[in-house]
Amino acid sequence: MHSAAVTAEGDRIRWVELPGRDPARVYVHGLGATSPAYFTATAVHPLLAGHRSLLVDLLGHGHSDRPTSFAYTLEDHADTLATALRAAGVTGAEVVAHSMGGSVAVVLAARHPDLVSRLVLADANLDPLPRTPGASGSSGIAAYTEREFVSGGWREVRDRAGAHWWSTMRLAGLEALHRSATHLVRGTTPTMRELLLTLPVPRAFLYPEADGPFPGAAELTASGVTLTAIPDCGHNIMLDNPEAFARTAAEALAPEGEPTGTSL
Repeated sequence: MHSAAVTAEGDRIRWVELPGRDPARVYVHGLGATSPAYFTATAVHPLLAGHRSLLVDLLGHGHSDRPTSFAYTLEDHADTLATALRAAGVTGAEVVAHSMGGSVAVVLAARHPDLVSRLVLADANLDPLPRTPGASGSSGIAAYTEREFVSGGWREVRDRAGAHWWSTMRLAGLEALHRSATHLVRGTTPTMRELLLTLPVPRAFLYPEADGPFPGAAELTASGVTLTAIPDCGHNIMLDNPEAFARTAAEALAPEGEPTGTSL
């Protein structure tokens, strides 16, 4: 376990690090998750192992500190992640990120281009979402006021989330969870999608095949984003179909012109 202070108050981001060669790979979890739980099997998969790998917990989540004075905007998450990566001596990282972590990774690449050389996004949030009472995920969490959520609404979210998601969600600070969800559904200006379209690095986007055609696929593809529908999975692609996820990620991260022998 490694850590770095990322705020003026000394709050620390923590990560599990696996040794290996550069470029480093940085794994970033989604809302209410933690990277070691969601990405260890990916990082050590034979097709992906061997690189220096940082399985990072964003501030407010997992093993990292949970300050109540932090705003938890996507920009804040990206900037504190950047501080942690610089403290770790990371530049030009290959970033593999899921859901909200994918949104943070897009903002990271836009605000701190020296830190990111490639992006692999797993069902990341690209657009603002409506606040929907009773919904699962960020839309349902953001439908509460912060006071409602902290004073008891989190129990309803716990019951909707189910045992698997709650096993990591319960590690997040309540304020951190609510504020992160609120800013995720609000999105960024420009939107995460608009930022992704203009990034100059290789970008891959993985999404569940069962979701059907991906919105805005033609525009993303035209901008150079590689879109791949992954079969036999839900939102947690790396957990539901780890082999297909690893093969697709390895293809996206292979040096240009180097064959990987991967296929779905």
